[in-house]
Amino acid sequence: MRVLVIGLGGVTNGGKTTLAGKLKKMLPKCDVISQDDFFKPESEVETDERGFKLYDVLDALYMDELVKSIRNWMKSPASSGVLTELQSPCDNPKNTEDVYILIVEGFLLYNYKPLNELWHRRYFLTLPYEECKRRRSTRVYQPADTPGYFDGHVWPMYLKYKNELEENASNIVYLDGTKSQEELLASVYSDIMQELKKLMEGTQQVTE
Repeated sequence: MRVLVIGLGGVTNGGKTTLAGKLKKMLPKCDVISQDDFFKPESEVETDERGFKLYDVLDALYMDELVKSIRNWMKSPASSGVLTELQSPCDNPKNTEDVYILIVEGFLLYNYKPLNELWHRRYFLTLPYEECKRRRSTRVYQPADTPGYFDGHVWPMYLKYKNELEENASNIVYLDGTKSQEELLASVYSDIMQELKKLMEGTQQVTE
């Protein structure tokens, strides 16, 4: 039994959750973990001098619990009950029936060292400022965004972590979030299938 752990990170409102859900339906034995499920309760999230709740930083998340959840999945992916078959069986590399895929989606995945030991493939969705702000304004959050929150906290933290990523990380596939969901889905699906194929070919070489 083998596992493939995929990171789907990037900017807020970049389409991560939607893309992850569509990939889950198309990929064999695929499960999804969302980083948003690991936010600390509001009472534990710091507030700055402007009154902004600092949600877009690592300290606002139970990152150790996220790592633990991924590692637990890797130990026994079959117990997740995921048995989704490929919609296009002809694209399925041979002998993938014992390969399980986990997609972890979230806005802050690649700036936490313990997580970076787990990825087999990493994607990062980007958006220009105006489009990101427009999309963010259409969403309802709990707690709700306060006036100035996007410009004062959300976007600066995105730029900060993205810059750190570009300086320190490699082998990340950057995706243009302004492209259609269909185009993004086709691109990422094709790339993951290539990774799956390489994994299988590597396994065959070891056993031969």
